[in-house]
Amino acid sequence: MTERRAGPTLYSIAAHRGFADALAAGLIPRYASGELGLARLTLLLPSQRAVRTVTEAFVRLSGQGEGKGGMLLPRMVAVGDLDLDETLGPLLDPLGAGADIAPAADPTRRWLRIADLLREELADSAPRGPALLRQAFEIGRTMDRLLVEGIGPQELLQDRVLAVVGEQAEHWKASIRTFARVQARWLAELEARGELDAPSRRNALFAHAARRWRDEPPPFPVVAAGVTSASPALAALLRTVADLPDGAVILPDLDLTLDEAVWDDLGTAGSPKTPDDPPIGRDDAVVHPQYHLKLLLHRMGVGRGEVEPWHRSGLAAAPPERRRAISNLFLPPAASARWVRLKAEERRLSAVRLMETAHPGEEAQAIAILIREALEEPERRVALVTPDRALAGRVIAHLQRWGISADDTAGQPLPQTAAGRLFLLLAEVAASGACPVPLVALLGHPLAGCGEGRADWLDRLRELDERLRGPRPEPGLGHVARTVEGAGNPRLAAWWEAVSAILAPLLGGGEQALSDLVDLLVAAAEALSGGAVWAGADGRALSAFVDDLREAAADVGTRLAPDDLAAALRDAMDRVAVRPPWGGHPRVGIYGLIEARMSRADLVICGGLVEGTWPGASAPDALLAPAVLRALGVPGADFRIGLAAHDLAAALGAPEVVLSHARRDAAGPAIPSRFVLRVRAMLGEKLLADHLETRAVELARAIDDPLPAPPHPRPEPMPSAAQRDVPIAVTGLDRLRGDPYQFYASEILRLRAWDALDAEPTAAWKGTAVHKILEEWHKQRGELLPIAEGELAKMSAHPLVRGLWWPRLVAGLEWIALEIERLKAEGREVAASEAKGHITYKGVKITGRADRIDRSADGTLAIVDYKTGSPPSARRVGEGFALQLGLIGLMAREGAFSGISGEPERFEYWSLRKSGKSPTGFGECSEPILEGQKKSGIPREDFLPETERYLSEAIARWIKGNDPFTARLNPDLPSYDDYDQLMRLDEWQARAADLEEPE
Repeated sequence: MTERRAGPTLYSIAAHRGFADALAAGLIPRYASGELGLARLTLLLPSQRAVRTVTEAFVRLSGQGEGKGGMLLPRMVAVGDLDLDETLGPLLDPLGAGADIAPAADPTRRWLRIADLLREELADSAPRGPALLRQAFEIGRTMDRLLVEGIGPQELLQDRVLAVVGEQAEHWKASIRTFARVQARWLAELEARGELDAPSRRNALFAHAARRWRDEPPPFPVVAAGVTSASPALAALLRTVADLPDGAVILPDLDLTLDEAVWDDLGTAGSPKTPDDPPIGRDDAVVHPQYHLKLLLHRMGVGRGEVEPWHRSGLAAAPPERRRAISNLFLPPAASARWVRLKAEERRLSAVRLMETAHPGEEAQAIAILIREALEEPERRVALVTPDRALAGRVIAHLQRWGISADDTAGQPLPQTAAGRLFLLLAEVAASGACPVPLVALLGHPLAGCGEGRADWLDRLRELDERLRGPRPEPGLGHVARTVEGAGNPRLAAWWEAVSAILAPLLGGGEQALSDLVDLLVAAAEALSGGAVWAGADGRALSAFVDDLREAAADVGTRLAPDDLAAALRDAMDRVAVRPPWGGHPRVGIYGLIEARMSRADLVICGGLVEGTWPGASAPDALLAPAVLRALGVPGADFRIGLAAHDLAAALGAPEVVLSHARRDAAGPAIPSRFVLRVRAMLGEKLLADHLETRAVELARAIDDPLPAPPHPRPEPMPSAAQRDVPIAVTGLDRLRGDPYQFYASEILRLRAWDALDAEPTAAWKGTAVHKILEEWHKQRGELLPIAEGELAKMSAHPLVRGLWWPRLVAGLEWIALEIERLKAEGREVAASEAKGHITYKGVKITGRADRIDRSADGTLAIVDYKTGSPPSARRVGEGFALQLGLIGLMAREGAFSGISGEPERFEYWSLRKSGKSPTGFGECSEPILEGQKKSGIPREDFLPETERYLSEAIARWIKGNDPFTARLNPDLPSYDDYDQLMRLDEWQARAADLEEPE
């Protein structure tokens, strides 16, 4: 090594030099004297990801130069990134000299215990269930944030802090008091247990290492590289390393060229001018990418002038002129006014391109194309850096088009993995009482029933799925058992018996021990998956999560209602990231912002550069007011914007960079990131045109753009004579005349639309319920309301459905009962109810079910059709598009219903809609007969002849004739939409309307 100068040894590697490669390139000649020279070096790095990155840099450089081969790598120790839940390396967590430092408290146990303390402090005003656990987690996170800064309850009692607290609104005061009491009780409990919170233990270990190295410098060189955390304890350790005889601290991208005036404008940064000033000034530029480095230097007691530039560049260094442009890009607002005076070379970001796309889908496709093109060049490495995990997932999916397997090293939240989703679905089934949606989703999960019997499992599930569709039934497994029993399929019954035995323990019961609830979920998950739930990286992560939660919950005694289990588990599991155990393509990296630090690539694509994503939304601390944090010397929520800016500055140091953003997201128009707007403003309109990436966007739009398809014509299927020979139902004639295509799809193709799971009660469902109730009432001749309650119970009607619809139904049914009694007094009696029959007319079978047929005193018949809503209008009946009453009348006249004969004279709709004419408020009777003051309908004497004429015409045209089954033949008629997608309605309807529009 060269002769050491007096004072601390600090260096900065500029962003354009490529940190990891430049670091390795400089360390090798400094410490590689002799075969074991480099191996004696101890290298302190910020995270395990950084250890891997620097290792790769050493491997790349090991073969550079004449006579170079392998080398013994230095000892690399991770300081541990709190955001990645990483622990300290073994060098800083000694078992010998540091054994007097208490062990760390289990974080899961702390979370649950803080929830108990919070419940005790707030008493009756405490939130319940998941809300309490969320608030407890926020308290723990705020405690950690303060403990990292070395701030405990005693600092909250300083006069300066108390003065600031007294100026806050009442809700802030109450929040701070609650936080202080909970923290004090928790720390007292920790002391009794002989434990420390993880941040406090880290601080103690840092202090121990610093003290030991100061008193007895290690015999080996120590270098800290890439560490930017500004916590006081770590800053003190870094200062000790910088003061060691063979030590050095190497910072990433400390801007040594920044004007001194601009450096001063960043604020006090932990070095107040007077003792009475807060450590963090109100006007500190915490959003600047250099602010946290200035804060670190101040806490180390080092001036920027004592930092020297690193003397080496990496293999993937960017053009040197980029350094000055990056510095100018992030100038504070006042200083950025100098952009207008900068020369073009001082603001030109060479090899940096801006890419704007219409939406995130197009952005992902364009990024995938850029990655695909970059891989065409041998040994070229490419990285996508984005905090938007949805964008990363889209890019990964698009790359699979070319067989490129890429992994998102930021990982997936545990609930989005297969194992985590199975576990959560079980909790949702328990919380919802086995509602159809979570139940079917659970049983259809890829891990459920996996193995050799998977195909049979899915067959049974499809049958159950079909039978569960419709309005939500009442909670519990009973409705499923009745549904399965009604199917009459022994294989389905045997399958459901096995499934219900697994799920039954999850349902029922009140508040239980959380550990017991987790045990039930574990047993059900193992039984459903045959143990496959624990396989793979996600299974191992779920296993570790379950073990920690179960043990901590049993120790604390946490209790939870099954209804709250799913929400509580989802919150906790969202905090667990499952990272791939190995990488995908060796030259493709997809990173989050933290994972990207110190990474190296020839092309870096920064994606998702919109406000709220990069930088993320700066939500203030929920417990401590910003002014209180400043008084304590803790940077506010905007501090992370500065870290995001520094991450972007580091990414801009790559040889080639693409900055990408979309103009809108799923919610609406998106605002480009303030960083993108700064790039545009600094470049100016003249230079901006040279920095736009448009080719990838054009390719993204063209890659999935097929040749234009000709407009789809209105469907007019022409089935054969044999295919046309189908029966006509009394409800089908209206469809045949109004929209022949629907009749074709329903009766010839035999296609049926399924209701959704947990669907809203449809008119058809309500009509079925009313018909069953009235059928049983006419058969039993008993009390109407008990029969109605019994039939609704058989249909497994959900309590909410019954609660909202039942009062209206009761009023309507009571009106029917009163009306029937009134007509009975006039000599009219019910002759048949829900009677099925058929006739053959002109060689075509006509089928139907009569809701009710009454016989009047003169022997004539009255045809009654029940409607839960409004009946068809008389005009629609007169035009021949509502012929059900007339067809039933024709069938009754021909003796289609056994025991019924006579001439139909009355044709009545009995509607259960709201009516002022009804004594119960619901129900009215109407006839579509043209008589009296009515202006539409069919005269009574012509009702059956007109019906017969319409029927004859329809048979002649479509059943026995050759007319096409034209879609929406009468477009103005109200129609069902079951077959709109099949007929591709949206593709031709507007065009057909234009063609038919008169001149």
